Amino acid sequence: MKRYMTFLSFILLCIGLMGQDKKIDKNKEVVISSLEGKYEELSKLSDKIWSFEEIAFRETQSSKALINYAKAQGFTVKEGVAEIPTAFVAEYGSGKPIIGIMGEFDALPGLSQKTVPSKDPLHQGAPGHGCGHNLFGVASLGAATAIKELIEKKKIKGTVRFYGTPAEEKFFGKLWMIRAGLFDDVDVMMDWHPSAETKADVQSSLALVDFLVEFYGQAAHAASDPWNGRSASDGLELYTTGIHYYREHIKPTVRIHYHIQDAGKVVNVVPDYAKIWTRVRDSKRDGMVKVWEQVEKIAEGAAMMANVDYKITLISGLHEILPNRAGGAAMQANLESLGAISYTEEEQEFAKKIQAATGSEVVGIESKINPLEETLENPKGGSTDVGDVSWVVPTVRLRATTAPKGTPWHSWAVVACGGMSIGHKGMSYASKALAMTMVDLYMNPELVENVKAEFKERKGDYTYKGIIPPGPPPLDFDQD
Repeated sequence: MKRYMTFLSFILLCIGLMGQDKKIDKNKEVVISSLEGKYEELSKLSDKIWSFEEIAFRETQSSKALINYAKAQGFTVKEGVAEIPTAFVAEYGSGKPIIGIMGEFDALPGLSQKTVPSKDPLHQGAPGHGCGHNLFGVASLGAATAIKELIEKKKIKGTVRFYGTPAEEKFFGKLWMIRAGLFDDVDVMMDWHPSAETKADVQSSLALVDFLVEFYGQAAHAASDPWNGRSASDGLELYTTGIHYYREHIKPTVRIHYHIQDAGKVVNVVPDYAKIWTRVRDSKRDGMVKVWEQVEKIAEGAAMMANVDYKITLISGLHEILPNRAGGAAMQANLESLGAISYTEEEQEFAKKIQAATGSEVVGIESKINPLEETLENPKGGSTDVGDVSWVVPTVRLRATTAPKGTPWHSWAVVACGGMSIGHKGMSYASKALAMTMVDLYMNPELVENVKAEFKERKGDYTYKGIIPPGPPPLDFDQD
């Protein structure tokens, strides 16, 4: 690791020097100006996607809105890539470097919400953007558009490529896009995510695997002849009990979740079928695999005890993110050049009401740039299919504030902020920071090479293999 740590020390020194000289490169001034001029149209596009409330693999309107915008800006668009109707790639320019940027746009089930600071569904029971993906895709496309304008004016050379990546919340669409080879020629990938803080993201994430366990028994009358029945539900309950006993003997970095999807239909029938969705996570892929293997053995044991049959079906799985501190340091310099997002009194009041409604400390929304962190060996947080991309191409990441500190993520509160000015400001800020860092990559070949060198050293001799079953994406999978 010594090579890129030496480079990182140099970059951090540069950051300190840049902090003394606030002058911004001319091309960066151009992209900032371009994106400020697009603030209203990008906010409207984000609000449109926010209103569509579309879940994994069903983001038809959201995908089309982004495609139409990309085409209107002069990008060449390939639609329906990787056998996913809502996945697409928009490209402009030619030659190297090829800098990619990812954008997500799927919502989460059951989180529909009005833009008010108390729980109030817009459409009862409908999905909502509880992870801010309506902002995510639009900001990334906005950054790509600003870069496209520089290439068009011959201020920089190379190719900019926007990836419309569906189904991040469930199924993980990027896995099939990787398998289709869509990232193979990219030099550096850009990524960001809505957050309650603004910082260059140099942390990893949790690896995970998703699989279904189905139990098959024999139906019988629950009162008159239960001895003729073999309860699939008993198998399921024994399985979950086994998981709970196993929790005492796993590392603190491990998480095991499940969702019971079917455990019988009526009370007076011994159920002959049961189904449960299981998810295993750990901070490292190798640790996750060990727990996954044991949980599958628990399913086998539960089936034996209940005298039922069982089947395990892999849905998909994720690698942890491979951080890149060289790219993160470049991002940090641009955040410090931009300065923090500022908020009005009305926005701060909205944020405080969100915090009060969710039981968080009422301190308002954070307006600061966080320093570049040390990369933790075992980070907290969630999982993302960006992790898999980061094992294929070096990935530079950002978090930008789109909701108040303490806001529960994947909740109505994030949906509320994502459809109004707090979300819009974070989206615009992310777009500028991403575009500025992309300018650095186009204009500084040494930075690109150092980002790649760190990627190669962190990856080592590992050969990436996606955790997905053979065949096409599960487009028709029951999501209820």
